[in-house]
Amino acid sequence: MTPQIASFGSQLDLPAYALGIAILLFVMLVHGFALLQIAKRYEVKSFLYLAEHKHSAVTFIFYIGILCLLLTHIAEIIIWGLALWILKLLPVLSESILFAGSTYTAMGFMDDLLPVGWKMLAIIIAFSGMFSFAWTASVMISMTKNFRQAYTRKHMEKLKIPAEIIERYK
Repeated sequence: MTPQIASFGSQLDLPAYALGIAILLFVMLVHGFALLQIAKRYEVKSFLYLAEHKHSAVTFIFYIGILCLLLTHIAEIIIWGLALWILKLLPVLSESILFAGSTYTAMGFMDDLLPVGWKMLAIIIAFSGMFSFAWTASVMISMTKNFRQAYTRKHMEKLKIPAEIIERYK
C-alpha cells in the first residue's frame, strides 16, 4: 500500500467506520430483541388485565415497560462505553461510558476525547442513539393504546357509567 493511500484511508477514519458499523449492528440487534420482549409482554399482560377489568394493573405494567425501555438504552450506552474502553480508545471505563452516553443521546456535553483516526466513531454512536430512540418511540406509541383504554375505562367506572356503555369503548 502506498503512503498516499494509507494516508487517505486514515484521514477518512476507515477503521472507525468499520468498527462503528459492526458495533452499531450489534447494538441494534440488542435493541430490537429487547423491544420485542418488552412490547410482547406488555401487549399480552395488558390485554389480559383489560379483559379482567384490572385497569390499575395495566397502568402499573405500562410504567414498568417504560422503565425497561429506559434500562435498554442505558445498557446500550454501556455497550458503547465498554467497546471504547476495551479497544483502548478511551483509557478510563467511567469516562468511556460517560462519553458514549453524551454522544448516544446527542447531548454533546463532553469534548471529543477520541484519538485521531477514530473521530467518526462519535457520529456513528450518535446515529445508533437516534435510531434507537426513534424505534423506542414507536413502541411507546403502540403501548399507549391499551394504557389509554384502561385509564379511560377506570374513570368511566368512577363516574358510574353503565357497564354496557363502558364495554363499547375500545
